[in-house]
Amino acid sequence: MADAIHVDGNALGGLLIEAFGEEMTRARERCAGCGSIRELGALIAYTRGPGDVLRCPDCGSILLVAVRIGDHIRLSARAVAWLETS
Repeated sequence: MADAIHVDGNALGGLLIEAFGEEMTRARERCAGCGSIRELGALIAYTRGPGDVLRCPDCGSILLVAVRIGDHIRLSARAVAWLETS
């Protein structure tokens, strides 16, 4: 993954609005891997694969995976201990 290009989580802003129906880059989450708390927009985003991935900048845990399947967005957030909207 050393050669992978990443951006910040704000790059997934449009997709997150589509999935949740509201602005989510300012929503906070707690990483189940290391316990750090951050806004989704401050996470590390990888967007060049078949899906989009948000990773914890502290421990590298995969916090959210979003895959577009036809008209739907499938989300997996196995390493998110909690998600809080404002």
